[in-house]
Amino acid sequence: MFSKRKMLALLFVLILGGPLAFAQQGWIATRIAPPGQDLNTVYFRDDKRGWVGGDNGFLSRTDDGGRTWVQQVVGTSDAVNDVYFRDKEHGFLLAGNAIFGSRDRGTRWSEVRRFRPAEFEGATVELYSVRFASKKKGWVVGSVSRKDRVIDSILVYTDDGGATWRRQTAPSRLELIHIDFDSDKRGWIVGAGGTIIKTQDGGQTWISQTSGTNATLYNVNFRNDEKGWIVGERGTILRTTNGGDYWMPVPIDTRSTLLSVHFVNDKNGWVVGRGGTIFRTSDGGLSWIQQESTVKDNFYSLYFNKNTGWAVGSDGVILRYER
Repeated sequence: MFSKRKMLALLFVLILGGPLAFAQQGWIATRIAPPGQDLNTVYFRDDKRGWVGGDNGFLSRTDDGGRTWVQQVVGTSDAVNDVYFRDKEHGFLLAGNAIFGSRDRGTRWSEVRRFRPAEFEGATVELYSVRFASKKKGWVVGSVSRKDRVIDSILVYTDDGGATWRRQTAPSRLELIHIDFDSDKRGWIVGAGGTIIKTQDGGQTWISQTSGTNATLYNVNFRNDEKGWIVGERGTILRTTNGGDYWMPVPIDTRSTLLSVHFVNDKNGWVVGRGGTIFRTSDGGLSWIQQESTVKDNFYSLYFNKNTGWAVGSDGVILRYER
């Protein structure tokens, strides 16, 4: 399953909490979690304030742009899969089958909703991605599994700012992995088997789109209502310039699984993935150039905030990039 992706061992000695080495040109690596503990997500609310989440309920916060990190208590031993803030005060994180919320800028976290096996005839829920289209309306996607076999997708929504969450029918029973909105009306979900699902009415209805691939798609990123990118297994990159009505495959010189994509503007973007894979584009994703890597970690999540980029992955490693 998606939440069980694990790493190859690091190829060099790590010093906890301190600079390690130049992992790529422009990327500096640091380890902020215990050895053997994966980091699954990174999110920054502004230039200074950000979070990193990972295995065993690990959550760490920075208030100085990543110079220092302080571990926070969430109250779970499940892997933290995603962190997102709908405004300055109100944040949400996903860990295992539970949604946690914060009302004080991420200082304290408490459980908001847990999806128990009894609600799914004994099956287990895993939540992967949370996004809000407005202050009131948000969605969470994931999977329902029995004995490590996915038997259904899960799509839940809130229309009261995250106070309550209800299940919504999705047009796919395959694992749903990531969700992104470019406005209060338009959003996309990607997942297993080349799944792409789109809404144009603020999540009231969701329709399937043709991806042209059966590869698992892990991450979707939209810059505006026309330009978007999706990445997935076997070096899959899909690009659209018409709001997802048509997705075009983009050639890239790798067969590694790509797990996260982020564009800072219409031209400049990055993708990261397994085995230390990092690629960059400066032409809107038409072509991709691999950046030199001395690290063979799996990178699971990528985030850019203006001129600074972050990638997190296996064995507690976080990379920082200055544009």
